[in-house]
Amino acid sequence: MCRTRKNLVIFCKLSSLIRPFSCEGVCAHFSTRSWQNFSGNSCFDANVGTQLVDKDDFDGRGDGCEKVGKLGGGECKDLIFSGSGSFGFEGGGDDKDDFDGGGDGCGRVGKMGGGESKDLIFSGRGSFGFEGGDDVFEDSEDEGGEDGDGDDDNDDDEFRVLETYDRNRKGRGDISRVEVREDESRNPLVKEICRLIDRRSAWTPKLEGELRHLLRSLKPQQVCAVLRAQADERVALKFFYWADRQWRYRHDPIVYYAMLEVLSKTKLCQGAKRVLRLMTRRRIMRRPEAFGYVMVSFSRADNTRKAMQVLTFMQKSGIEPDLGICNTAIYVLVKAKRMDKALRFLERMQLVGITPSVVTYNCLIKGYCDVQRIEDAIELISEMASKGCSPDKVSYYTVMGFLCKDKRIEEVKGLLEQMTREHKLLHDQVTYNTLIHALTKHGYGDEAISFLREAEAQGFCIDKVGYSAIVHSFCQAGNMDRAKEVVNEMFSKSCIPDVVTYTAVVNGFCRIGKVDQAKQLIQQMHKHGCKPNTVSYTALLNGLCRNGNTTEAREMMNMSEEEWWTPNAITYSVVLHGFRREGKLSEACDVVSEMIGKGFYPTPVEINLLIQSLCKEGRADLAKLFMDECLKKGCAVNVVNFTSVIHGFCQKDDLDAALSAFDDIYLSNKHPDAITYTTIIDALGKRGRIEEATEMAYKMLHRGLLPTPVTYRTVIHRFCQHGRVDDLLKLIEKMLSRQACKTAYSQIVDKLCTFGNLDEAYKLLGKVLRTASVVDAKSCQILIESYLKKGNALASYKVACRMFGRNLVPDLKLCEKVCKRLMLDGKVKEADNLMLCFVERGRMSPERMQDLQA
Repeated sequence: MCRTRKNLVIFCKLSSLIRPFSCEGVCAHFSTRSWQNFSGNSCFDANVGTQLVDKDDFDGRGDGCEKVGKLGGGECKDLIFSGSGSFGFEGGGDDKDDFDGGGDGCGRVGKMGGGESKDLIFSGRGSFGFEGGDDVFEDSEDEGGEDGDGDDDNDDDEFRVLETYDRNRKGRGDISRVEVREDESRNPLVKEICRLIDRRSAWTPKLEGELRHLLRSLKPQQVCAVLRAQADERVALKFFYWADRQWRYRHDPIVYYAMLEVLSKTKLCQGAKRVLRLMTRRRIMRRPEAFGYVMVSFSRADNTRKAMQVLTFMQKSGIEPDLGICNTAIYVLVKAKRMDKALRFLERMQLVGITPSVVTYNCLIKGYCDVQRIEDAIELISEMASKGCSPDKVSYYTVMGFLCKDKRIEEVKGLLEQMTREHKLLHDQVTYNTLIHALTKHGYGDEAISFLREAEAQGFCIDKVGYSAIVHSFCQAGNMDRAKEVVNEMFSKSCIPDVVTYTAVVNGFCRIGKVDQAKQLIQQMHKHGCKPNTVSYTALLNGLCRNGNTTEAREMMNMSEEEWWTPNAITYSVVLHGFRREGKLSEACDVVSEMIGKGFYPTPVEINLLIQSLCKEGRADLAKLFMDECLKKGCAVNVVNFTSVIHGFCQKDDLDAALSAFDDIYLSNKHPDAITYTTIIDALGKRGRIEEATEMAYKMLHRGLLPTPVTYRTVIHRFCQHGRVDDLLKLIEKMLSRQACKTAYSQIVDKLCTFGNLDEAYKLLGKVLRTASVVDAKSCQILIESYLKKGNALASYKVACRMFGRNLVPDLKLCEKVCKRLMLDGKVKEADNLMLCFVERGRMSPERMQDLQA
C-alpha cells in the first residue's frame, strides 16, 4: 500500500472514532507533508484535524460548491474545493453563519502528488463552534443597520458577564503582546506586498505566486503593518482572509488582534464579528480586548444592542471581564446616549469588585456633556476624589470644551481655578491651546484672544497653530480687519505665519467676495518665503467660481504645473460645480473626465447634481451617456443616479428610454428603490397605462420595498385621474398591509372629488370615518362642498349626518349653505335636523336657528 493511501486510512480511522461515516464516492489523496501538518499542530481539532476557512466572501460569490453524495446514508454535506483563486480575494473569508455555535470544518488536504493544497470544507455543524454553543447574534446583510435597542432598558442580561468576574483570581498566562514598530511600514517586504495588493485588479497567477512567496517570509509584526497600511479596511480584511487560506502559512495571534483593531475604527462590524469567530475556530486565546474591538465596531455602525450582546457571548465563552472591557461597554452606552444604563453598569462593576479608573469617569463625563447635562458632569468631577479616583486634565478639558461651545466663559475660568486649588493640576500650554481651539471652533475669536493674552502673561508662548486658529475664526466670520491685526501681531512677536495662516486669510477674502485681494495675498506668500499649497489655490479657485469666474479658475488649474502645485479631488470638484452653477454643463463633463483620468473619482452626490442639471435642460440622453461613462470608468454610481436619469426621461415624456434605464439598473448589479419605482409608476399612470403601473407596484411590493407617502400620493392621483377606482382599492389594500398610511382613504376621497367622481367618494366614506381624525373631517367637508356645487344638497346633508354620527362637527358656515339649499329644494325637515345637530352640541344658538328657518 502506498504511503499516501496509508495516511488516508489512518485519517478515516481517527475520524470514525468521533463521527463515523462511510466514504462512499469520495477519494481524497493526502501528501505526506500535509499529514504532518495535521498531526503536528495543536490548533487543529482532533475530530477532523483541519483548518477552517470561511465559506462566503465579501463579494457575495463564495467558493464553488458541489453536492457529493450522502455520507453514511445521512444528510448530504457540502464538499467545497477552494483553490488559490485570484487575489481579487474571491472565495473565502466570511463565515456562512455567525455566532451560531457551529460552523464549517475545513482542512488542508494537499494537492494530489504534493505541492499547493486545496481547501476541503465540510459544511454543517462541526466541532469548531463556540464553547457557549448558543445563538447570540442574528446575521444582517448590511454592515450596520439601525440600532434596534427596543425595550432593552429593562433587560440587563448583558450585565451578567460581570458575575463571572473573580476578584481573587490569580494571574494567568497570556499570549505575548507584540507592538508593531513604526519602521515596519518602511520595510521593503511590506512595501512590496502593499504594491502588489494595490494591483489586485490586474492580478495574474504569477503575481499571486509572488505574493504567496513573500507572505511566508513575513514576520507577524510585518503582516500587521500590511493590514494597517491599507487605505480601505475592506481590502485589509480580504487580504487577511486570503492569507489565512494559504498553504504553509498561519496567522500569528497578534495578527488577529491587529485585524480587529483596524476593523474597530470602521463600521465593518460583521467582518469584526467573523474574525472573532475565526479566532475561536483556530483555538486562539481571546482576551476581553478582542471582544472590545467588536463592540466598538458595532457601536460605530449605530447598533448598540448587538454591541452589548457581545458581552453575553463573552460570558458564554467563559471569558472573564476586566476593567478594559467594562470601559468599552460604558463607552458604547455613552455614545448611544444611554446614560442611565451606563450608570447602572458602573454600579454593577463596583458590586463585583471592578474598580473604575479615571478613564471610566472621563467617559461618563463626556456622556453627560453629550446629553447637555453639564452640571452633572461638573458634579461628577467634584465627587471623583471621594470615590478614590482623582480627575485628570482630560476630565476638565472635556467639560471646558462644552462650556466654550455655549460661551460660558466665567464657568470655564471657575474650572481652571478648581483644577489648581483642589487637584493641584497646574495650567500649562496645552490647557490654553485647548481652550483657544475650543473657542475658535465655535467662532468666538475675541474670547480666544483673551485666553491667549492670559497665557502669555503667565509666560507661556502660544505657537502659530493657536494664532492660526484665531485668524481662521475671524476669517470665517468675515471680520478680515481683526484677522489682519492678529497676523501683524504674529510678525511683531517673531511668530512667522505659515501656509495654514495665509490660506485661512485667502479663504476669508474669498468668502466676502474680495477675490482680487486673495490673489494678491497668494503672490505675497512667495515674498515671505511661504509657498502656497494645493489647499491655498483651491480656496482661491473656490472664490473665483463663487463669483462666476469659473473659466479663470479652470485656466489657473491648467497652469498648476508651472506654479508647482497639484490639484486634488476637492480642486476638481470646486471647478466642476462652478461650471454646473453657471450652466456650462459640457465644460463640467470635461472636468469630470479629466478628474477620472487623474485618478480622482467624483462622488455619487456630485454625479447626481450634474445629472439633474442636464435633465433640467432637457438633455436626459446626455445625462444617461454621462452616467454610463462614469460607471464604465469605475465611479461609484448608485441607484439615486439612475433614478435621476429615469426622472429626466419621464419629464421629456420619453417613457421607453425611462424603462430602458430602469432595466439597466439590474444590469449594473444594483437594485431600484421605492423612489425609482414611484417614478416609473407615475410615468406609466400619466400615459394611462394603468395595468403596467399596477404590475410595477406589485413588483415593488414583492421585492420587499415599502411604499412611501409619495408613492401613495402618486398611485392615488393617477388611478383616480383615469377612474380606475376598483383597481386602486385593491392595490391600496395591498400597500397598506406592507406600510400603514392613515390618510390613504382621505386622499382617495379628495382626489375623487377633484375629478368629479363623487358617488365613488361617498362609497368610501365609511373607511374615511373609521379613525375620525381631523384629516378625515377635512375630506368629508370637501365632499360636502363638492356635492353642494353640483346642486345635490341632500347628499351633502347625508355626509354631514354621518360626520355627526362619528362625533365630528362639520364647518358651520358650510352647513348653513347646505341648510339654505335644502330649504329651497323643499327639504325643510332635513334642514331643521342639520341645524338642530349644531344646537345640541352648543355650536349654534336657538335664535340663530330660527333666523335661518325664517
